[in-house]
Amino acid sequence: MGRVIRAQRKGAGSVFRSHTKHRKGAPRLRALDFAERHGYIKGVVKENPTPVHPTEILTSISPSTAVELNTTSALANYATEDIIHDPGRGAPLAMVHFRDPYRFKTRKELFIAPEGMYTGQFLYCGKRANLQIGNVMPVGTMPEGTIVCNLEEKTGDRGRLARASGNYATVIAHNPDTKKTRVKLPSGAKKVIPSNNRAMVGIVAGGGRIDKPILKAGRAYHKYKAKRNCWPKVRGVAMNPVEHPHGGGNHQHIGKASTVKRGTSAGRKIGLIAARRTGRIRGGKTDTKKGDD
Repeated sequence: MGRVIRAQRKGAGSVFRSHTKHRKGAPRLRALDFAERHGYIKGVVKENPTPVHPTEILTSISPSTAVELNTTSALANYATEDIIHDPGRGAPLAMVHFRDPYRFKTRKELFIAPEGMYTGQFLYCGKRANLQIGNVMPVGTMPEGTIVCNLEEKTGDRGRLARASGNYATVIAHNPDTKKTRVKLPSGAKKVIPSNNRAMVGIVAGGGRIDKPILKAGRAYHKYKAKRNCWPKVRGVAMNPVEHPHGGGNHQHIGKASTVKRGTSAGRKIGLIAARRTGRIRGGKTDTKKGDD
């Protein structure tokens, strides 16, 4: 009798939860308020102080003044960053400062940065904002064919769709009678959402990230260290027969059909489970709408 295989040890699993220990924060749109519903509010991509270790400050200051320096006050203004990297995320983030419409204070919001955003750029969020890269506005006010990202799935949820690096959604059509808008998602699926749902104009920055080859195991190690424990993944044909149904043999081969039935036992359910077809799809669909010449 063989051992309990990897798929059995993992089990059915649960709802996915990403590891967020070293993340900069949860990027999302502003909370929907009166200013955005009826007009617009202005923000700026501004430098944000980040904490620096006291030893880094002391090494850049003369030893005579280092004794008298209050390091806690120096921490606030030493290092600044505006468009930042978020560990475990491919897309960069932007720190946007808004003036609170009701109180004398500044509100800092963390946005997913689209391509073309820069430090010092002014952003406008609201119904009456202009159609420019980085602005946030309802999809119902955008013309058809507009490229958007960080799209709300439900009104006021602050962004749920098209948030990964290089992703975007496309506004296809509007229906003024039902106040609905049809959009095309990055997966190619078309979805009908309320026209009051907000989105950011532009494409998420960091596109083409997966085109660059990893080349060595060290980079893959650090990539998945920031994400989750899913690397390295040993192939079944590289294992012993006691550890996997595909293991064993004088050369690495499965040795049997890789397709298994749906109701097979848990220790044998590996490979192509209840596959309707296998192999590559060759050729393309013929266009039946072409008229005879």
